Amino acid sequence: MTGERDAAVGDGIPGDATRCPCGSGDVFGGCCGPLLAGAAAPTAERLMRSRFTAFALRDAAYLRASWHPSTRPAVLDLDDDLVWKRLVIVDRVAGGPFDREGIVEFEAFFRQGPERGSLHERSRFVREGRSWLYLDGQVG
Repeated sequence: MTGERDAAVGDGIPGDATRCPCGSGDVFGGCCGPLLAGAAAPTAERLMRSRFTAFALRDAAYLRASWHPSTRPAVLDLDDDLVWKRLVIVDRVAGGPFDREGIVEFEAFFRQGPERGSLHERSRFVREGRSWLYLDGQVG
């Protein structure tokens, strides 16, 4: 045994060799997995993708940790009936490794019971030290 997860594990976390839920085309162990485990996101888009994955996996602790303290909700209640299916990055403004701010516009597709829908948001991110943080977003 190598110590890496090779398939989805019982707690709902994808295996390292499983395609990442964020839709990047990479495997979980080379994409969002390290970020959810505590590695710093190198760009605002990578943080956005990891947050989508955290929503898909219902990882409230990661979502709170990656949320800027000035806008972080006191309580984060994730709906067990809401299944996040797919993420499409629509636009990016700045948010690179040497930027302090960035914007990522996305559309996230979901299923809730028999209903299907999407959330379109233009999210703002800030980098403090080595860490990108979600600041807020405009849904539209």
